[in-house]
Amino acid sequence: MRIRLGYQLNFSFPAPTPMIVMLNVHYSRVGDLERPDHIVTSVPAPIQGYRDSFGNWCSRLVAPAGAMTISADSVIRDSGAFDPVDPGAVQHRVDELPADTLLFLLGSRYCETDVLSDEAWRLFSGTAPGWARVQAICDFVHNHVTFGYEHSRPTRTAAQTYAEKRGVCRDFAHLAITFCRAMNIPARYCTGYISDIGLPPPYGPMDFAAWMEVYLGGRWHVFDPRNNAPRIGRILIAQGRDAADVPLTHTFGPNTLTEFRVWTDEVGA
Repeated sequence: MRIRLGYQLNFSFPAPTPMIVMLNVHYSRVGDLERPDHIVTSVPAPIQGYRDSFGNWCSRLVAPAGAMTISADSVIRDSGAFDPVDPGAVQHRVDELPADTLLFLLGSRYCETDVLSDEAWRLFSGTAPGWARVQAICDFVHNHVTFGYEHSRPTRTAAQTYAEKRGVCRDFAHLAITFCRAMNIPARYCTGYISDIGLPPPYGPMDFAAWMEVYLGGRWHVFDPRNNAPRIGRILIAQGRDAADVPLTHTFGPNTLTEFRVWTDEVGA
């Protein structure tokens, strides 16, 4: 399957403003791109790239005062398969976990494991360890939290999502990640594209999305508490402890996002 992907973000800046953006397809999928997903700006703004501590590709620039559009457009080759499901994936004891997964057991900016640990054990200690436990967490979060763009708030933490019972995809992910970590299951935050390919219409407005990966059975597995179902055309951009590590755009000054579009559409051979 070939999927056209891209975005157009329109900003207004009152003054020259430094930015860091994470908008490129993750290095693990770069080989599937038919052409590079280079970031294009509507006005001159030299871009410098670097990798962060998680290996994500970041771009820094200084946006000039006034209006500026950031965009990219590419085509990626995809298997066309739904997210893999492995009900037999086991949960590892903490002392058996690889060292590079241990960071994803710890609390972080939006995932307060210390606050929600007792509640996690109350809710999920009776579930079977492994895949079934993570699925039980996703089922709970999916049913407990009401989705709505009007509920978006950049400062909302997992504990606040649990109490308020509302949020957007990042809030679903943060809450599920926090419950997993509290149950000694490494979980990391992911951001990227999710397509509607294979789903019946009508389709909602396309946007970037957040989900999580958990470490079970010796590898990382995708779980999506917001949609709570396997999807076709899930394309990773970045991974981290939570949204604080992988903001799509980080601006060091006031600005207004005046309009944005995101697309992931199947194209012919």
